[in-house]
Amino acid sequence: MVSSGKTLKELTSDIQKLPQVMINIPIRGTVSDLFRYEAISAAVSSVENQLGDTGRVILRPSGTEPLVRVTLEGMDQGQVKKLAEELADVVRSELAA
Repeated sequence: MVSSGKTLKELTSDIQKLPQVMINIPIRGTVSDLFRYEAISAAVSSVENQLGDTGRVILRPSGTEPLVRVTLEGMDQGQVKKLAEELADVVRSELAA
């Protein structure tokens, strides 16, 4: 802000907020590499293809709890929710406690 002379509002005016959905899935034990599960890897690829350049997928194990966090962002709230639930179902079927 100091170097540009602009206000925070001016600097952030072009940031577009996207709908986001996060689902926590309890798992048994710990998992370090979610993508070693073929079904999970395929589901992530499918969701990324459906979102295209208009969203993103974050799939990661919690660092403090026996959970996998499924987070999706995209332009369309309905699509983001549907895809997050579909991906969460795949993770549950592979890793659920």
